[in-house]
Amino acid sequence: MSAKSVVSTKRRGSLKPRRGSIVPAQSSKEMPWDLFDRLLLPLLCCHAVAIILSNLLNILRISQVTTFTLFMWFAVSVVGAILFYHHLKVSAPGKVILITGCESPLAWFLARKLDDLGFTIFAGFTKRACEDADQLKEEGTGRITVLQLDVTSERQMLEASLLISENLPDGARGLWAVVHCATWVALGELEWVPFPVLRKSIDINLLGAARLTQIMLPLVRRTNGRIVFLSSALSRIPAPVRGAQCATQAGLEGLAVCLRHELKPRGVDVSIVSAGEFAGGTAWLSESSMLEQARNMWALLSDEQKQTYGEEYFEQALRSLEKYTNVDADILPAVRSLVDACVRTFPLPRYTPVTRAEKIQTLLAEHFPRPVYDVFYGN
Repeated sequence: MSAKSVVSTKRRGSLKPRRGSIVPAQSSKEMPWDLFDRLLLPLLCCHAVAIILSNLLNILRISQVTTFTLFMWFAVSVVGAILFYHHLKVSAPGKVILITGCESPLAWFLARKLDDLGFTIFAGFTKRACEDADQLKEEGTGRITVLQLDVTSERQMLEASLLISENLPDGARGLWAVVHCATWVALGELEWVPFPVLRKSIDINLLGAARLTQIMLPLVRRTNGRIVFLSSALSRIPAPVRGAQCATQAGLEGLAVCLRHELKPRGVDVSIVSAGEFAGGTAWLSESSMLEQARNMWALLSDEQKQTYGEEYFEQALRSLEKYTNVDADILPAVRSLVDACVRTFPLPRYTPVTRAEKIQTLLAEHFPRPVYDVFYGN
């Protein structure tokens, strides 16, 4: 296994007991869907043009070139141009990137990767005084600045904006990218979840990202940079007991799509990285944290609710979530997509680092009647 094909986890041995098993996969299950999506429409257009041109040439008796020959000529030319266009990268020196939620493994490794590529990184932690923040600062190249950034705190977001403005490297006019990685998961059926928990989920996953974008946008606009949102395939796939997360992820993606249209005339790109369960690393959920949420929810239910659901059903529903704490998480696909969104000259509007099974499930959820989806994925 080559060093370039894995994300080293030796530096973060302390994460294993806290966040589950995070391992480098020898063969990533992610498929290059983003490149397929970028090539699909141009290839279909090449085929359509080849059919029209071939028939026209035959009717006018100018040439007897076959449709297949014309298609191959067009396809080779177009695919070559797109691949060149797709792989253009910006120069990293002097460019500044803000990353939120760096207490999570994915954001932590993203900060390290972008730092290694030569970017100046401002890494936001919900709690500045923590081992992860110290370790990131210690292992960085000197271009990493760790800051306190709780996306639910207006004061901390404004302070972060001021700190970044006052500490830009020589020649930098503003932020090249803001990467929203801060997230918080609320588990349980809607009736079980206390309203403060729902509010916290919305504040962190949706409102915090929206407000931080408002505050940082003037700095991003100066550099014609980009805003990157880390989302989840749950924005399109219904998942019982995870309704709050599905709702906030769908809201975040809707916000990002509208923002992309609003900022396009200003020269600012907006990308969504919609990661799957495997690539997104939901397996980093702490088992102790999940059990604590479960105990709190059960204690707050009324006697009528407890009698309606029963403790056995309640425990069974929560045990179905154990797979998110017990399986290994390959962070490579999500990290790679986030890096691409930051370094490509022409980033994609949407990245989908998902497995083949997740892609099929998403296609069924989006394009097939609901009864068809329920046959395969219904409870």
